[in-house]
Amino acid sequence: MNIRLALPLAAALTAPLPLAAQETEGPPAMPFTYEMFEASVPHVDIAVCPVDLAAEGRFCRVALFNDAFNIFIFSEEGEQPLVGFHSYDAELMTGLFD
Repeated sequence: MNIRLALPLAAALTAPLPLAAQETEGPPAMPFTYEMFEASVPHVDIAVCPVDLAAEGRFCRVALFNDAFNIFIFSEEGEQPLVGFHSYDAELMTGLFD
């Protein structure tokens, strides 16, 4: 390629995008709070989080769907946002209730 053509082309390709082109992300994400969860997700309150998910300042709730025990972890602070999620295969319960 001719150097006279390559330099302007490289400059055009590496130039910053106009501000309007950069604003395609949309509004900031809204936190999923415990209040929202409580109103919208059928679940069971559990006294303590599973050992591998437990931490100071957290509480957990469990919902059974998609053949899994789904643990939702919330912060105890502020509006109690969701801070974690983990699923356990329901097959882990096999034999427990025999």
